[in-house]
Amino acid sequence: MSTSRTWALALTGIHAAPVEVEADLSAQTPDFRLIGLPDKSLGEAVQRVHNACANSELPLPRRRLTINLSPASLPKHGSSFDVAIAIAALGTEHAFHNGSLATTVHIGELGLDGRIRPVPGILPAVLGARDAGFRRVVVPHANFGEAALVDGMEVLGAASLAEVVRWHGANIDVPEVTPVVAPNGSAPVHDRTELADVIGQTDAVEALVTAAAGGHHLMMSGPPGAGKTMLARRMPGILPALSDEAALRVASVRSVSGTSVTMLERTPPFEAPHHSASVAALVGGGSRVVRPGAIARAGEGVLFLDEAAEFPRHVLDSLRQPLETGRIVIHRAGFVAEFPARFQLIIATNPCPCGNYGVRAAECVCPPQAIRRYLGRLSGPLLDRIDIEFHVLRITTVPTGSARGKVTTAQARERVALARDRAKYRLRETRWERNADVDGEWLRHGPLAPSVAIRRPLDAALHRGALTLRAYDRVLRVAWSLADLDGADSLRLEHVGRALYLKKGIVS
Repeated sequence: MSTSRTWALALTGIHAAPVEVEADLSAQTPDFRLIGLPDKSLGEAVQRVHNACANSELPLPRRRLTINLSPASLPKHGSSFDVAIAIAALGTEHAFHNGSLATTVHIGELGLDGRIRPVPGILPAVLGARDAGFRRVVVPHANFGEAALVDGMEVLGAASLAEVVRWHGANIDVPEVTPVVAPNGSAPVHDRTELADVIGQTDAVEALVTAAAGGHHLMMSGPPGAGKTMLARRMPGILPALSDEAALRVASVRSVSGTSVTMLERTPPFEAPHHSASVAALVGGGSRVVRPGAIARAGEGVLFLDEAAEFPRHVLDSLRQPLETGRIVIHRAGFVAEFPARFQLIIATNPCPCGNYGVRAAECVCPPQAIRRYLGRLSGPLLDRIDIEFHVLRITTVPTGSARGKVTTAQARERVALARDRAKYRLRETRWERNADVDGEWLRHGPLAPSVAIRRPLDAALHRGALTLRAYDRVLRVAWSLADLDGADSLRLEHVGRALYLKKGIVS
């Protein structure tokens, strides 16, 4: 046969689109052409495929071979098309099983010796293949465990090109080869920390639990040594375990980042970029292959910005759009990459450059202008998107013996789970599940809207300009989280008062 077809996948962000790989053999001057909008790295597949086939004792036909990647308007990049191109090319002369190529997706990079090398993004690619209606996929041997996480797919892990050819029905001998091993990725490391290790910060611990219960963003300010970082690193431990769908999203982002995924991690991710990080490191980017940044990697978990006032202001302002929409959209010439980015933001900052402003028995050496400039990096629009703003004080007494905090991680996690269950039940007839996601209009005028008497402190703060309407809605969301933690079926004045204090330090 002079034509052959099989399938590959084009990955953009964590979304995969099927690509039909067509091979045509014609009686013209021997040549090997690749068309269909390939990038430079994909254009180099011609030489990789040629050498891999020759060294696997599967030489390509000595005629003009044209490979078309369809649809031609879809940008394609990377080396994951190598196996599909080789199989389609060999299918023009070899007698493969009827329909085998047309129902199988091939993913993998070819080495010059014919072995198949692992590629990033296997998990979202296999998910995309399943969503497109395919039920069989060939992946590199090193990526088999990752691909097998997707239910409903027949996954074939191939160590060499010859293995794939024989699976399609060719009568050839397959030499034994040493499979290429996946490089060690930077798997997430979760601190096995205990909330009870936090001593003397009862109010701060309660604010942390409130933020976890409703999915709220939190800012902690205070002098060095007050325990801000210690508190933030305990947030993932008190959050509910990830659902199957959320765990797949987290694993897909990790896979695209180049980390080997062998299991679905149920602990919410925790990302803490250094304050020297650029916008691209936070948001993600790349010219041809777009990689997720810290915001996307923190999806379904926690993004912690320590020493936030040390970040450049334009870097911090890049958080505003993902905080509102829950996604990152990166535009490049010819394509748009999108990553999920629904995370909880925790910001920690000192009160001034030296850290001693307002601290009892400590001397601040910062001039007023330096303090204003330092805190001015946290712009008003960013702070308006923070639900809870809390000041953390230094511990002034040394605990004796083996004294520990009153609240353990297990106790806090149970309280958070019960509060989220109450919110989910209350919102069962809506599209929301967490208080942080509820629309402001529904909060103010929906069936559970608080009475005028209960809203009075909020209305007064709004009237005198202490709150914007966005902050007004955020206080209401926090108030509902406090009600859920208390086991209340409706908002009470004390919940609004506590929420107002957590947002602006205003006592109603």
